[in-house]
Amino acid sequence: MRKIFLFITVLFLLPLASAINLNIEKQDSNEIIIQGINQPAISNLKITNLGASDNFQFYNLLGFSMAPKGTVYFGQGEAKRIELMIYPKENFNYRGPYTFKYFIMGKDNSEISQELTIKIIDLEDALEIGSGEINPESNSLEIYIHNKENFNFEEVNVKFNSVFFEFEETFPLEPNERKNFKVELNKEEFKKLMAGFYTLNAEVNTENKKVDLEGVIKFTEKDILTTTKKDYGLLINTQIIKKKNEGNVLASSEIVIKKNIFSRLFTTLSPEPDIVERYNSNVYYTWIEEIKPGENMEIIVKTNWLFPFLIILFIIAIVVLAKQYSRTDLILRKKISFVKVKGGEFALKVSIFVNAKKHVEKISVIDKLPSLVKIYKKFGGEEPKRINEKNKRIEWEFDELEEGETRILSYIIYSKIGIIGKFALPKTTAIYEKDGKIHESESNKAFFVAEQRGKKVDE
Repeated sequence: MRKIFLFITVLFLLPLASAINLNIEKQDSNEIIIQGINQPAISNLKITNLGASDNFQFYNLLGFSMAPKGTVYFGQGEAKRIELMIYPKENFNYRGPYTFKYFIMGKDNSEISQELTIKIIDLEDALEIGSGEINPESNSLEIYIHNKENFNFEEVNVKFNSVFFEFEETFPLEPNERKNFKVELNKEEFKKLMAGFYTLNAEVNTENKKVDLEGVIKFTEKDILTTTKKDYGLLINTQIIKKKNEGNVLASSEIVIKKNIFSRLFTTLSPEPDIVERYNSNVYYTWIEEIKPGENMEIIVKTNWLFPFLIILFIIAIVVLAKQYSRTDLILRKKISFVKVKGGEFALKVSIFVNAKKHVEKISVIDKLPSLVKIYKKFGGEEPKRINEKNKRIEWEFDELEEGETRILSYIIYSKIGIIGKFALPKTTAIYEKDGKIHESESNKAFFVAEQRGKKVDE
């Protein structure tokens, strides 16, 4: 009976003597799992065996893969650093902190349980992109990518793009690290953009995983309105006023031009003004416009002083001609017309009208002929005094003409050679005496277009 009691006592005390006695301390850890990236959550443990020497195995009841696999030997009193790695199942879709139990079992199947919390996130939740502020005068911009987790990315490729720039870089990204990049800007590429918030896009590739991220670029307000003026030309004076919005907000612009009531008659404006106001002898033209960023407002004002100058010259010419006409005592006017003849030759009738404005004496009217024509020696009206066929010259003579008297001199010229084009006859000249003085007068030139038969042209 005593032997039986001793046997039972040994059986009862034996498990107590061999039970697991471990001291577990958590060291630095990286208990992050990024879905789609084949890297485990890692918990660094310091384990001290306070019991007998044993082989220990780590496992869980959730089906997560764990390392170290197999058993780990601990001598009595031995301490070791264990890197505990956890791989969730592929179909495990939970996101966020997740706490579960794992077990450490000795070779006699005795075990202890521990709790471990891991954080499961998607790649886009681990990273953040952003930038500083810019304005229309900025030459560069600082952008960044931030690793928000205790996770080491050995190689990250990022392609940044926005309406302001495009930028690509490859680099490692350590736990909780923020990488900053300075990007040079080309102002011409965003000079027409309004102030506000713009999207910063980034395509991130790491560990065969791709994700698109979005950030914000603040384009701060800047009101920059520049004005340039040009003024050139004397007879044709040109004023160009140009306003350019180099900021990024709508700019209100007003341009006022003043002209007097005389110069305004010879001034052209482009574009037409919005307001025209007159005060006393001045006229004010006003243009009002909202200029968008990157756009221009240009006003062109031209004053053509040639117009009044030409008008003055025209008036002077009329006065001179009127005076000359008033001083002319004998007026000659010449015209030609086409004549049909039986032989089909080219023939023209030349008519000269001699009009005396005042009494004149000893009048000699001289007309010259072109070299290609001959004169038909039958005349209507006054007969010529002399005909010089060699020199192509006809002359009429009159002793006197009374004031207001008109004589019509006419003759026919012809040519056997066809004439095409514009046919011209020289001026007719008259030499006469008035109050004992010799004077001279000329007619107009006469033209005929040969291809337009029957049509006459006088000058």
